[in-house]
Amino acid sequence: MDRLIYLSMAGAKATMQRQDVLAHNLANVSTAGFRAELQAFRAVPVLGDGASTRVYALESTPGHSDEAGPMQTTGRALDVAMKGNAWLAVQALDGTEAYTRAGALELDPEGNLVTPGGLPVQGEGGPITVPAGATVDIAGDGTVTAKVGNAQPQQVGRLKLVSPEAALNRGADGLFRGADGDLPGDPNARLQAGALEGSNVSAVETMVAMIAAARQFEQQMQSLKGAEQRDQAGQKLLGPSMGV
Repeated sequence: MDRLIYLSMAGAKATMQRQDVLAHNLANVSTAGFRAELQAFRAVPVLGDGASTRVYALESTPGHSDEAGPMQTTGRALDVAMKGNAWLAVQALDGTEAYTRAGALELDPEGNLVTPGGLPVQGEGGPITVPAGATVDIAGDGTVTAKVGNAQPQQVGRLKLVSPEAALNRGADGLFRGADGDLPGDPNARLQAGALEGSNVSAVETMVAMIAAARQFEQQMQSLKGAEQRDQAGQKLLGPSMGV
């Protein structure tokens, strides 16, 4: 009886964890450059004497979907959408270099090119600073030029774009990092100015998956209820013979 209880409990817990991942994906269906987390269940045998037949079902997040999101033309000069496998390098809050596909860039009060969250955008030579009152233009190779009034446009930097050969690791801050540290810039990486890449989360598919997970959770709870009912029935049958 205890096997059924523990297996049902493990299944219900795994389903709840899956719901958390799906809810997080659905909440970011409109977040530019967001990569959907993937869910997977794995069977883990229970170690110990007399437990050789017991297996837990655990939910895991093996990574993220690398499918590109839809391209959305905005016409805004500071919006950039990375093409192919290109990623934009930024400086995370912990000072490390991280990568993102969210290209809705802004200028802070000091004229530094930053993300909407205020993270400095990395250039090939460090942070990129734009003169006050300048008109900014970003070329397809990431070159940033600024023009003040009627003066000649001047190159103020070039965005650091990387093309990772291996899968990136998502951090708790939502940014991605290389498994072996900082990645070298890719001179062949390209972007599209005046556009943003949307989230690659499918709202319909995610909603269907959430409904399926809710039904799975109900089945696990029904299994627990059935175990309780059988336990009560067993106690009634054994009660008279045991003098209860």
